[in-house]
Amino acid sequence: MLKRFLTLFVSVVLFFSCSSSESEEKEVDTFDRNALLTNIADNIIIPAYTDFSTKLATLTSAGTTFTNNPNQTNLDDLRTSWLAAYTVWQQIEMFNIGKAEEIQYSFHMNVYPLNISDVEENITAGVYDLDNVNNRDAQGFSALDYLLYGVADSDVAIIAKYNTDTNATGYKNYLTAILNQMTTLTEQVVTDWSTYRNEFVVSTSNTATSAVNKLVNDYIFYYEKVIRTNKIGIPVGKFSSTALPEKVEGYYSRVYSKKLALEALSAAENLFEGKHYNGSSTGIGFNDYLIELERSDISSSIISQNTVARAQISTLNDSFYEQINTDDIAMYKAYDELQKVVVFLKVDMLQTFNISVDYVDADGD
Repeated sequence: MLKRFLTLFVSVVLFFSCSSSESEEKEVDTFDRNALLTNIADNIIIPAYTDFSTKLATLTSAGTTFTNNPNQTNLDDLRTSWLAAYTVWQQIEMFNIGKAEEIQYSFHMNVYPLNISDVEENITAGVYDLDNVNNRDAQGFSALDYLLYGVADSDVAIIAKYNTDTNATGYKNYLTAILNQMTTLTEQVVTDWSTYRNEFVVSTSNTATSAVNKLVNDYIFYYEKVIRTNKIGIPVGKFSSTALPEKVEGYYSRVYSKKLALEALSAAENLFEGKHYNGSSTGIGFNDYLIELERSDISSSIISQNTVARAQISTLNDSFYEQINTDDIAMYKAYDELQKVVVFLKVDMLQTFNISVDYVDADGD
């Protein structure tokens, strides 16, 4: 009797184990996912990272020149390099996969709004750990935005911060530390892609941990949470009782928030359509995947609505801070146009690909 019970118990356990294992991978369609991943890796991700690495090296060099000799010319050059690197950053931020996910790359590179108190406390103390989670909102591009534009109310006063301020050395050291941190983390991610690429392009199964599923989720997360929510929704007050214009990207420089938003949207459009980075050629993208699955209607809707969203964002002030304070309705309209794309991506495209959402959505949309 005991033997029969044990046999039955083992059989039941094996049955549920097999069922559980099988449920981890959903049915995979016949679309060539390897070709999709190969185009994205070789013609979009890696070239974009290479370009960003070059721009960041130029930024770091400009930072060294400025800290060695803080003057107007060197400040102007540093700002130009900052904007060039920040612009390319918009092209790679969505790729939170591989080493970037492991080291939480984006959390060190572009958290905003900036915590000025932490920045100033770090500068005054002269001792800080930029790897500490508490310093994520005190580094990266937003910290550079503050250090290059926000530490004083004029260029003369800003330069004085690095020349004659009682803690001029502290400001120079912090600027250097931030650039070094950004460079170190970027080198890790770029180096990893030289080997991770081969693993990435063959990870075509329909599981939560496959490259295809993670990439699709990262893409939708970027569109929904980074472009729609962070750049537009939160500052205009979509998720609060009042507008929060101080939470715009590029708050201290004031005039680049629209430029950065449009660049991020371009990155999303290009990935969807499989367009090569900084080139005229086009390879396999998510649009081809939808067409292969006989849902060209979804593909056309996404491309068309992206065009509408771009047109609305283009009508905004170069400074989202000024736009919110003068005409927030136009910002709300931009949010609404982006939200229409989110629905196409998060509902229609995901259902067609038979892929589940892998991130927590708590903003009620």
